[in-house]
Amino acid sequence: MQSPSTSVESKASWVVAAAALWALMMSFGAAWITAVALKDIAGEVDGVRSIPALAGALVWLGSGIGGIMMGRIADRIGPRWTVTFGALMIAVGLALSSLGPTFPLLVGHGLFIGLIGLAGINAPLYVYVSRWFDKRRGSALALISSGTYLAGALWPPVFERAIALVGWRETMLWYALLEILIVVPVALIFFGHPPEVIHPTPAPVRGSAPARVLGLPPNLVFALMCAASIMCCIPMAMPQGHLVAFCSDLGITRSTGALMLSVLLGTAFLSRQIWGAISDRIGGLMTVLAGSLWQCGAMIAFLLTQSEAGLFAVSAAFGLGFSGIIPAYVLAIRELFPAAQASWRIPTLLMFTAFGMASGGWLAGLLYDHFSYYAPAFAVGVGANLINLVIVGALVARQRWRVSYA
Repeated sequence: MQSPSTSVESKASWVVAAAALWALMMSFGAAWITAVALKDIAGEVDGVRSIPALAGALVWLGSGIGGIMMGRIADRIGPRWTVTFGALMIAVGLALSSLGPTFPLLVGHGLFIGLIGLAGINAPLYVYVSRWFDKRRGSALALISSGTYLAGALWPPVFERAIALVGWRETMLWYALLEILIVVPVALIFFGHPPEVIHPTPAPVRGSAPARVLGLPPNLVFALMCAASIMCCIPMAMPQGHLVAFCSDLGITRSTGALMLSVLLGTAFLSRQIWGAISDRIGGLMTVLAGSLWQCGAMIAFLLTQSEAGLFAVSAAFGLGFSGIIPAYVLAIRELFPAAQASWRIPTLLMFTAFGMASGGWLAGLLYDHFSYYAPAFAVGVGANLINLVIVGALVARQRWRVSYA
């Protein structure tokens, strides 16, 4: 056990975190091609937006489900090999997706990019990096989880130009090559053995009560956190997956919509570092509650705003709010549960967040196809967010009550 005067953190910890951020930024970039080209792809299937939206949803769902398996594999063989394998599978998935806007796109995104691609990268790196830190774990998790938003800030304008010049298929093929050339060397060089020693959980003494979390059965608290994560990720996914198409419906050019998406995700990247520092001070659950409140307000603003300037402002506000939520969930797990359980609890929670992201992106496309505008989808997102606030608010209240009466 580490003594109070020692820490596992070092300069190497931040080098590993930076490498993980780079790998996640490149890997999550693959999914943004479909978001930018949503109307182009839908145009090849009679304008049905739920099909490309489903492809994006399957990426999230596949990465969440596969992350549980890949988290266990990474515990045995190390993240170096799961990340390498995942990068290669993302490249295969992009190549397959370029063959067509229906079955090849869905299989390429759901199976290869999601289930065995991102799954080998996302969840294993969360667990891996958390073991390099003990004092500033919240800040480190916030940094690496920014990979998806840094990808969203960097790549949409690039993809918009590439799609306009060579088409969405060729853009996928070129990005597949970049994925291999960049992520595989990073994995092989930087992702060695972590310094944190994981001590096995001692067997309970016969007749003694099982350990409790917040005064409740541990798995009940964990189940509530998983349910809350679904409800907050449904609205989180909607603007990210549909903002470019939403802008186009309002007469705003696709290039402006892509820039707006970059603003949303760029502010998410920058503010996530602030949320990380905040979570180190106030804890994971309280950070989830604060971020969810902010996100709910921004979703309501999307319902009320249609001007270009207003949407830029709302997009920036949305990015500022939601960005700290996912790493705060992971931090809460490390705060509430034993370290030996991290390798299955973190991937399981990420699976539920992925399910929420998948549901939100697909549901927005489905509701658009039915109503021909996005307001009903955004309203459903606000409703899901309110359910999240009820669950997380109850957990925070119980946590504060137990601290007050400890």
